[in-house]
Amino acid sequence: MNCVICKSGETAPGEVTVTLQRGNTVVVIKDVPAQVCQDCGEYYLDEPVAQQVYARAEDAVRRNAEVEIIRYAA
Repeated sequence: MNCVICKSGETAPGEVTVTLQRGNTVVVIKDVPAQVCQDCGEYYLDEPVAQQVYARAEDAVRRNAEVEIIRYAA
């Protein structure tokens, strides 16, 4: 797939660290599978992975976590 950000890079399977913030909660999820641009580093998550990432972040917000760092597990 061509990168929609830099327009010149091709994406390849890889792993990224996703950082999300809402209000006073910061969630860092490591080793998230993604398609990563080989030129600019932009990443793209497929829908099931994105849903799981957002669900974990939402859980941290509900628990009033200030900072949470977790490793992605399918």
